[in-house]
Amino acid sequence: MTASRPVIALTLGDPAGIGPELIARLIAEPEQFAETHTVLIGDAWLWEQGQRQAGLFTELPRVTSFAEAREHEGPTLMLMESVAKQEVTLAEESAACGASTLAVLSRCLEAAQNEEVDAICFAPLNKLSMKKGGLGHEDELHFFAETLGVKGYFCEFNTLGTLWTSRISSHIPLKDAAEYVTQERIIAASQLIHDSLKLAGIEQPRIAVAAFNPHGGEGGTCGREEIDVIAPAVAECRAQGYPVEGPFPADTIFLKARDGEYDAIVTMYHDQGQIAIKLLGFKSGVTVQGGLPIPITTPAHGTAFDIAGQGKADVNPTRNALAIAKRMGTNLRALRLETASA
Repeated sequence: MTASRPVIALTLGDPAGIGPELIARLIAEPEQFAETHTVLIGDAWLWEQGQRQAGLFTELPRVTSFAEAREHEGPTLMLMESVAKQEVTLAEESAACGASTLAVLSRCLEAAQNEEVDAICFAPLNKLSMKKGGLGHEDELHFFAETLGVKGYFCEFNTLGTLWTSRISSHIPLKDAAEYVTQERIIAASQLIHDSLKLAGIEQPRIAVAAFNPHGGEGGTCGREEIDVIAPAVAECRAQGYPVEGPFPADTIFLKARDGEYDAIVTMYHDQGQIAIKLLGFKSGVTVQGGLPIPITTPAHGTAFDIAGQGKADVNPTRNALAIAKRMGTNLRALRLETASA
C-alpha cells in the first residue's frame, strides 16, 4: 500500500464512441500507471468491447472500492452497470449512452466529494447524447461545478504540451462574447490558470492576455475593450503579484507562446484560443476542467463517430490527459497529506 500515491478515476467515455478503444490502448501501456493507483470505472461488456476494438487485452484486478485500489500497484477495474449492450448502437448519439456517461461521471464525482480520488480522467463524451440522457447544463464543466458545489470562477483550459489556454467565456453564442469581457472575469481567469499551472508543476508560470478586438483595438479606433477593460485587469493582476502581461493582439500572441515566451494565454472567447491551439497540435491536445476542487482532464477531441469501432483511434491525447491528471493529482495528494498532518 502506498498512501502518498494519488488515486485516479478513469472512465471509458461515451459507449458509442472511440473512448473504450482508447482506454484499452492506454491500459496496455503499464508504464503510464507508475506511481499512481488508477481505477477504471465502467461496464464489463464495454471494457471487453474496447479491448476487442483495440486488439489489446489486459487482465485487471477487480476492486469494489477506491480504498481497495490502494492495495494494488497497477490499474484496477471497478465494475458498474450503466447501460445494456443492446441499448448502444456504435457511432450514434442516444439517450442511453448519455445516461451511461452521466452515471459513471457521477460515481467519480461522488468519490471526489468524499476525497476518495485525487484526480479524474475521462475518455471522450458526447454532449448531445448527454443532453438526451438528462444533462440539464450547457456542458459537462457546469455539471461538474454544480455537483461539486463550486461557487467561484471556473473555466475550461486547453493544453498543448507546456502551453495552456484559458478563456473568459465558453459555450455561448459569439454575439454575446463582448458581454463577458469584464475586469472581474479576466482577473479571475488569469489567477485561476496561474494557480492551476503551479499545481501542474510549473513553478513560475508566465501568462499573456489576448486582446478582444482586431489588432488589439488599434488604439481605441477599433474597439475600446483593450483600453477600458483588459489593460486595467492586467494591471490589477500584476498589482496582486501575478505574472500577467498584455493585452496582445490575438493573431500574433500564439506565435510568441509557441516559441516558449509564455506558458499560458487568457483568451476572450472560445474559438479565439481553440482554433490556434488545435492548429498547433490537434493530435496531442488536452482539456483540463479549471476551478474545481479536484483535477479533471480529458483528451481535447471528441467521440470521433466516423472511426468508432475501426481500431484507428490515436491514444496520444488520452495518454497526455492521464499524464496531466497524474501530475496534478500527485500534487493535490501531497497537499492533502500535508494539511492532514499539520
